Amino acid sequence: MPHYLIANLSIQDREEYSKYEAGFMEILTRHGGKLLAVSDEPEVFEGDWPYTRAVIVRFADAAKARAWYESPEYQALAEHRWRASTGSIVGLRGLA
Repeated sequence: MPHYLIANLSIQDREEYSKYEAGFMEILTRHGGKLLAVSDEPEVFEGDWPYTRAVIVRFADAAKARAWYESPEYQALAEHRWRASTGSIVGLRGLA
């Protein structure tokens, strides 16, 4: 089953966040992930949206998503994201 990660982020330091962006795709694709959507202006249909960025990533399964997230190279890169932003990341089991 495919597995999707959704990140909702509030970026406070664009310069620091750009260091995260610079290495993100290489590590993601190396782990079999695919970037499906990224938006700094998502359309809000209902409720409040306190974030400045939304991201959706797809993996073949939950194990691959977890392996990417827990990999030493991603954890080292994520230090830039943690310094530059706040937010949350959730995983969703796909239906097909």
